[in-house]
Order: sequence, then structure tokens, then C-alpha cells
Amino acid sequence: MENNRSNTILRKPEWLKTKVPAGKSYLSVREIVETHKLHTICTSGHCPNMHECWGRGTATLMILGDVCTRSCGFCNVKTGRPSPADWQEPERVAESVKLMNLKHCVLTSVDRDDLKDGGAEIWALTIKAIKRLSPQTTLETLIPDFDGRPELINQLIEAAPEVISHNLETVSRITPWVRSRAKYELSLKVLAHIAASGIITKSGIMLGLGETEAEVLETMDDLRKAGVTVMTIGQYLQPTRNHLPVKAFITPETFDFYREEGLKRGFRHVESGPLVRSSYLAEKHITK
Repeated sequence: MENNRSNTILRKPEWLKTKVPAGKSYLSVREIVETHKLHTICTSGHCPNMHECWGRGTATLMILGDVCTRSCGFCNVKTGRPSPADWQEPERVAESVKLMNLKHCVLTSVDRDDLKDGGAEIWALTIKAIKRLSPQTTLETLIPDFDGRPELINQLIEAAPEVISHNLETVSRITPWVRSRAKYELSLKVLAHIAASGIITKSGIMLGLGETEAEVLETMDDLRKAGVTVMTIGQYLQPTRNHLPVKAFITPETFDFYREEGLKRGFRHVESGPLVRSSYLAEKHITK
């Protein structure tokens, strides 16, 4: 089997440099996140767009703790045995969203395979609490696969966020190395189930892990067949030497090519660029 955890680290090209966080909106969101001890994928995942999103009044909050039961080769979130579910979390998160006065909120979570429902009930309660306290805030939920169980996914669908997202992360061939438990075909079934409900359905992949152009285009076709209408494509960046190495830095021109190919295939929105992450410009994706 191919060794995907080499210690070789490629030097980042100029187009991957980012700005230092600044601005009143950014500082306000950061203060609330720290004061209320919220978990955000923005910080856990070292997102390069954190300053831009927080400055626009958009944030990605991570519920169900900050310890994941899975150990994916690309992800910088801690892995281990999580603490028990916090049933006060939905109200606390909703109150924080109200304090932040967010225009758009993205909710995500760690995988909670230790819980019988994978955390679906807390997911649904959090969505409903945010909608009750901040009806002006639009919501996107970036969800785990819940082992493909329709009855769990339906709890989120019934809570009615504006967008439900579930990431394929990579092409089919590389999935066994990149994702510790999730399966490519299972994720497509999850996405198809969401799309059948009529809710805007979104997914994303990372490039630079050794995929080919043909595989990326095939993945686009698979997502469209599943009913996905919004796609994000970004550059994989190795968090530490213990994570999967970057096989290639994809040029901005190639990302532009994939954006055009996605639009030709019928996606309503394609965010494609070296610094694009799942929640980048997420507020644009709420229109059908």
C-alpha cells in the first residue's frame, strides 16, 4: 500500500499566503468565542479564512465537543474518547449566536460514534434553538455521515436549516487513506437522501492528495447524480508531520478550470480556489 504519511513537506507557493486577522467584527466574534468557551472549526482546523469570515459576520461553530471518535488522515481535530454529551449546549450556542449577531452561521461537529444517535438529537435541538433566538440568522449544517442512518439524518432535515452539507473530502480511490471510517458510496447516499428532501445540499473536496483530473471530474458527476447543487474545492494543507502529506499544490488556474467545469455540470454554486474551505462564502449558498 502506498505510504501517504511521508515526512516530506512541500514549500507553500505565494498564492497560499494569508492576511493577519484584524477588524472590529473579527475581534468581537473572537471575544465571544473565547468568553463562552465555544468550539469552532475555524480555530481547530487552522482555517486560513477565519479573519475574513468572522469579519463578515459569519462563523463556523463546532458542537458536541472538540474530541472526535474518528482519526482521519487530513484532520487536525483531536481524536480520542469524548466527554459525555452536554444537553445545555444547544441553548448556550444559540445564545452565543444571538450575541454575535451573526448573519449566517455554519454548524459542524466532531463524529460521535460513542453516542447511540451519533449526536443527532443535540444537532436538531441546536438548530431549533438558534432559529428561535435568532430568526434572522440563516443556517448551514456541515454534518457527519451518521453511518448513513436515514432516521438520524431526518432529525436534521426536520429541523430545517437552509443548507445541509456533508463532505466527500476526496475522490473515491483515495478515500480509504484520507477518511478513517467514512465511505465514499455511503456519503453519496447520505447526500442523495438530503437532496430528496428539497433542502439545499452541499459537499466539498480537497485537492493535492494525489487525485487526477479525471477523478475530480468523475467526483463532480457523482455529486450531481446525488442531487448536490453546491460544491467547494480547496487545497489540502498538511496540519502536522503526522498527517497526510501534500502531494501537490494546485495552481489558481486549475481551480478556475474546475469551477467552470462544475458550473457546466449544473452546480448552482462552485467555490473553487487554493484557500477555499467548506464554509467559505457560505452565506452565498442559501439561494436555490
